[in-house]
Amino acid sequence: MSRSRCVALLLLVLCGAAEFAEACSCSPEHPQQAYCNADVVIKAKVVGRKEVVTGNDSYGYPIKMIQYDIKQIKMFKGPDGEIDTIFTGPTSSLCGVNLESNGKKEYLITGKMDSDGTLRINLCDYVESWESLSMTQKKIFGQHYQMGCECRVVHCPMIPCSINDPTECLWTDWVLEGTVQGTQAQHYTCIKRSDSSCAWYRGSAPPTKEFMNIEDP
Repeated sequence: MSRSRCVALLLLVLCGAAEFAEACSCSPEHPQQAYCNADVVIKAKVVGRKEVVTGNDSYGYPIKMIQYDIKQIKMFKGPDGEIDTIFTGPTSSLCGVNLESNGKKEYLITGKMDSDGTLRINLCDYVESWESLSMTQKKIFGQHYQMGCECRVVHCPMIPCSINDPTECLWTDWVLEGTVQGTQAQHYTCIKRSDSSCAWYRGSAPPTKEFMNIEDP
């Protein structure tokens, strides 16, 4: 093989790898923002897993997906009725989410719902084991996060960073604690106040009247 053909092949491989990497390149998302952006938020156990073909692509090749059979425990956000299946990509390179399917582990799952009622999840969605969540998170998924869906949580990747609108809350876990699962992610909700601005509120109790004078973490 000529050197020029080798270079061309290498570039093709690198471009393909970059495409896969880009497909699953996700910006960190505060759990509240993940809740607000999702169509469905549930607590569930995975009781089955199988590879299925959901159709063909434009070249006629089969589109393979992983179908998880689930036992829904609680619906925090979504349609009426129970959801019993979830679909995801077949591999992590195609943004697929790997879940334990022995029915023992409980998960908090956020995802998007197709017009036909199919729930799909990928690596950019907020999917965590229930036991890994803080006690505050377990209590505020639902009502508290829903109260903050008129607000926007802005991730701060490096200093300096700031918000551009009073309806935004600055999420600084990464720059202050070196993790996106820090104090603000585990204990705070960005909630709209009576003056239409948004501010961080700590804890699982309902916001108080004094919330107007809350200090940012």
